[in-house]
Amino acid sequence: MDQTTPTAVRIYGKDGCPHTRRAREALPGAVFLDVIADPFLLEEMLRLTGGVRRIPIIVKDGEVEIGFKRGA
Repeated sequence: MDQTTPTAVRIYGKDGCPHTRRAREALPGAVFLDVIADPFLLEEMLRLTGGVRRIPIIVKDGEVEIGFKRGA
């Protein structure tokens, strides 16, 4: 699965973030997008969230989830 696949689960986050790590562990097939390493991805994430700067952002089936809530 890659980030161009519309049905791909995407996780916008950053390395070293414990919440991003938990999301990645819970969603092993998801595409990880590092918003620190790529400024374009940060801009994309901010468009999806309406400017909210909180990670991780999970996009699945067109739905945007701000923060990781599962298993908290």
